[in-house]
Amino acid sequence: MDAVIVYESAWGNTKIIAEAVAEGLVSAIDVGMILDVSFAPPADTITADLLVLGAPTHAFGLSRPQTREEAARRGGHPGDTGLREWIGAAGDLHLPVAVFDTHVRHPNLPGAASKKAAKLLRSHGASLLAKPESFYVEGYEGPVLPGEIERARKWGAELAQRLPESSRVA
Repeated sequence: MDAVIVYESAWGNTKIIAEAVAEGLVSAIDVGMILDVSFAPPADTITADLLVLGAPTHAFGLSRPQTREEAARRGGHPGDTGLREWIGAAGDLHLPVAVFDTHVRHPNLPGAASKKAAKLLRSHGASLLAKPESFYVEGYEGPVLPGEIERARKWGAELAQRLPESSRVA
């Protein structure tokens, strides 16, 4: 059985966390793909046993075209599309999902991209395998704070353990 990870990242921090989550998952399940959302197939065509989504928190939630433009003006490299649009374009999603975000630690602002993504995913029929998770970065551009990569690996391993026994690698 396998997992697919789709992420959105302007500064590379969310990609780093996605890769760490994949490292944790491989202890029990194959990770078929780790994809930037700009290159991901439509969400409702993914047939994995687990879909993991990650996004940076922009303006208290998921990015929008305007917040991606602002990230680009500040030197980031956001894609043309974000998880908000990718999930929004999906039909029915009848598979387990887990969502995470990267979030500025100081100042500790409210809102989280993962919570908005979870709400959108549920509206498309997806079932959450775990509550949304935030991983922290220093300032708006990062880097990922110490300890967060290891915490992401552990979270990935915990996700794998939550899957039904029949979905895990023997």
